[in-house]
Amino acid sequence: MNEPAANFACDVAIVGGGLIGASLACALAPLGLRVALIEAVSRQAAAQPSFDDRTLALSQSSCRILQGIGVWDGLERDATPIRQIVVTELGRPGRVVLDPAETGQFEFGHVVEARQFGAALQKRLAALSGVEVLCPATVTGIRQGDEQVDITLATAKGDRAMAAKLLVAADGAFSTIRQLLSISASEHDYQQTAVICNITPERHHQGRAFERFTPTGPFAVLPHAGDRCGLVWSVAAAEAERLLALTDPEFLAAARERFGDHLGAFVRVGQRSSYPLKLVRAERDTDQRVVILGNAAHAIHPVGAQGFNLGCRDVAVLAELLAARTGGDPGDPEMLREYSAWRRPDHDTTIGLSDGLTRLFANNSPLASAVRSLGLVAHALSPALRRRLAAGAMGYRGRIPRLAQGLPLAGIRT
Repeated sequence: MNEPAANFACDVAIVGGGLIGASLACALAPLGLRVALIEAVSRQAAAQPSFDDRTLALSQSSCRILQGIGVWDGLERDATPIRQIVVTELGRPGRVVLDPAETGQFEFGHVVEARQFGAALQKRLAALSGVEVLCPATVTGIRQGDEQVDITLATAKGDRAMAAKLLVAADGAFSTIRQLLSISASEHDYQQTAVICNITPERHHQGRAFERFTPTGPFAVLPHAGDRCGLVWSVAAAEAERLLALTDPEFLAAARERFGDHLGAFVRVGQRSSYPLKLVRAERDTDQRVVILGNAAHAIHPVGAQGFNLGCRDVAVLAELLAARTGGDPGDPEMLREYSAWRRPDHDTTIGLSDGLTRLFANNSPLASAVRSLGLVAHALSPALRRRLAAGAMGYRGRIPRLAQGLPLAGIRT
């Protein structure tokens, strides 16, 4: 454990040592910046979000970003490629099959387990110089100034003070930093809960990911290591309690009934857990010498599996802008304006798509049903629409950061 020292100073202080915050620390370390990574929850704690059994679908652009920051090599062996995406709607004929070959690619991305991802990040961080990990430590006070941000930390040994040129909030949907800075956030409760677990189907997934839209939310099956799949089943909160209480055979039978016969019977299930589904978006993603990114800026519905990938692109853009200002002020107001302007179109599009799909498929009106059917048929028949949808699923929309293109940050100058 590293304890923060009194009057500790750094260039960039990242609050939140989860997957996004740790990824940003890895991205910034080679830039010659002094980076502090502040995490409230001990790495060994059961509540540590980076070390759970969630299944993460990483888009192709996210995989390239992770390769560029030196994390992918420690993760690739345990990652499962997504070679096809099959989209259907419960109770309606027809389906859309997305194939990466239509865009000249071999896969949409890869599926990894959050636990393995967290371990790869920690291994990478341990090999880097210039990153000071402060854990467990909690931010209790912030004072913004023209030259720096003064931060008060609570640790097991008492309060400590530190200063940073730039403060990055990566501390989740209910961000403490947002609250301390009185930055409000809009919220929408979808009245849904995601039940997540690993399952083993009768037939091999063959690298296919399935997204089945239902009135209670999407039912997603993601290809995983070996014969396993990751399941994300969105239902009403009361229904989630019932699903969690079922015996394993009962749960497997219910999941098979919901999913259909795409992979045969489900024969084995791992530990089940759940979390409520809400849309949370900060009113702004920058403040004086502050950047808010990842779930602290935008926690979205898991439909389309775009939440983490959106945060990963936040990391790539911020790293690129700071690399372009090597030797300059990391908290420069112009950099903050450029970051916000660059990220806003991607945020608006991705959030709008996930929110719109969730609301559309929860609407049982005849008009909504007709729109859904028309949309599925149009994408099934139009290669151009499928290519556009596939490119978005891979994380390529708007202005693409260098890391997402597989290009290095080194040598960038403004």
